[in-house]
Amino acid sequence: MVHKIAKKIVSYKVAGNETPIPAAVIKETKIDMESMHEKLERPEILMGSTYKIKTPQSEHALYITINDVVLNAGTDYAARHPYEVFINSKNMEHFQWVLGLTRVISAMFRNGGDVCFLAEELKAVFDPQGGYFKKGGVFMPSLVAEIGYAIEAHLKVIGMIKPPEMDEQQKQFLGA
Repeated sequence: MVHKIAKKIVSYKVAGNETPIPAAVIKETKIDMESMHEKLERPEILMGSTYKIKTPQSEHALYITINDVVLNAGTDYAARHPYEVFINSKNMEHFQWVLGLTRVISAMFRNGGDVCFLAEELKAVFDPQGGYFKKGGVFMPSLVAEIGYAIEAHLKVIGMIKPPEMDEQQKQFLGA
């Protein structure tokens, strides 16, 4: 299919597997598509979730709150996108780097685009003292990695990360 470009190109984005909305449809239905960008004003109310992290290394838990902005509210294209993150604890030992980390992550969230890579990057951080085991015997390489797992869980809840589908062998095993 050939498209003739009649206007000056002022921006671009890489198309994924999703079906793009033709500009004619947007003009026809008067949908004002909103996307994440640096100048998106913070709404008065944001939806959010709080995740508790309790490590054996500290008597106090960390609480991670991730607030989301709803883009294109009231349309078929409404979607939640993380907007800011806060991490709080009674333990002041990690205060300085945790505050810096929350500001950097929040800035990345507000910048828009695919932020799923942040969870992977954080999960790959290892503690030089060896990490720890959580309840249930799950090994956690570091506190930063556990923050990455919490962000990943949130991105799954809001639909930005799709859970992997089972392959045929797994389906057969469970069906037998």
